[in-house]
Parts: sequence; C-alpha cells; structure tokens
Amino acid sequence: MSERPGEPQPDRSPTVRNEPVQARSAARLEALLDAAAAIVDEVGYERLTTAMVAERAGASIGTVYRYYPDRIALLRALSGRSFQRYVDSVAGGVDRLLSGSWDDAVDLAVDAYAQMFRTEPGFRAIRFGDTLDLGAEGGALDNNRMLANEIARILAERFDSTSEALMFALEVAVEMMDALLYRAFSVDPNGDERFIEEARVVMREYLTRHLPVAV
Repeated sequence: MSERPGEPQPDRSPTVRNEPVQARSAARLEALLDAAAAIVDEVGYERLTTAMVAERAGASIGTVYRYYPDRIALLRALSGRSFQRYVDSVAGGVDRLLSGSWDDAVDLAVDAYAQMFRTEPGFRAIRFGDTLDLGAEGGALDNNRMLANEIARILAERFDSTSEALMFALEVAVEMMDALLYRAFSVDPNGDERFIEEARVVMREYLTRHLPVAV
C-alpha cells in the first residue's frame, strides 16, 4: 500500500456484503450506521452487537447481515465513514481558503478534527478505528498514516508541493494532533480549548521548522 501522496490511497469505503444501488438501500445502510454510532456513544464499542443495531434501526437482523457480516464490519464501516467525512471537510475547507497560507491550512485541519469530536456520532469512542486498529490489515498502513497520506494529497494539490519530507513531517504532525485532541476531549465533550490551541501551535511550529519552504 502506497505511502506517498499522489499515489493510490487505501480504500476506506465501508466493508459491506452488498453495495446498495438504490436510494432506499443506501438510506437503509446509513440508518444502520447511525444506529451503531448512537449505541457506541451510549454503551461503548465493546458492547455493541448486531442485534442491538437491528433493534435501534428498526430493521431485521437479516437486513444487518445483508450489509455487514459481523459487528467488526459495522465498526470498520463506521470508522471509514468518519474518515471520509473528515477528509472531505478538510479538502472542502482548503479549497475555500482565500490565502495561500500554510498556517491557515493547518488550523483548518485541527478545527475540522475538533469538530468531529463534537458532532460526529461514535467518533469519540472509535475515531478512525485506531482504538481497534480497524484499518491495519495485512501490513496496511495504520490509521494515522492513512490520514497523513490524505492530508498530504490535499495540501499537495492546494499548494503544488510534495516531497518525502512533507510526507514524514505530516505523519508526525498528525500523531501530535491526534494525541492532543484526544486529550482535549477525554473529559470535556466540548473540548478543552487549551489543548486544542496547543495542537494548532505545535503543528504550525513543527511544520514550519521542518518545512520552511515546503509551501
């Protein structure tokens, strides 16, 4: 699996037995994930079962198994949905930036991550699946490296810059952001602004120090 921006990225699409082709099926699949996310928020991912998801979604257990063979597949799909929503948020925000400021792009990435903690159901418990290592299979990249790859791709397109140094520095920066924001939301559901601000400062200072002319 590639570790370089611009090359094919890991497939983060939900693991399902049957890809929905009709709007009704797609809505049913989303309803199952919404139900799973609500249950994770209430009782934790360890206690989640397919039967609980079926009951919450008002679906039969057969409907759940039609799309997801087991609870791990549900959790993988939930983390994959969160991953894609975060990436889309960052990409859309970077596209709307009026300036070419690297600092603004970093702040946007931090703010979008904090917003995921605040508003994305199930995110505080499983984030991008790293708590269960849901993304690392068969030697695949772990979740934060996948995220660094995606951010590198977005920034390379926006600022027309890509290099091995950029990839490595972003991987380190994502690890720092993840640790600080996890701490920010570990107790306070709205986030401790001291840690959120520190995440911005640490990422900006680190990336500027290591990549003074990257973008």
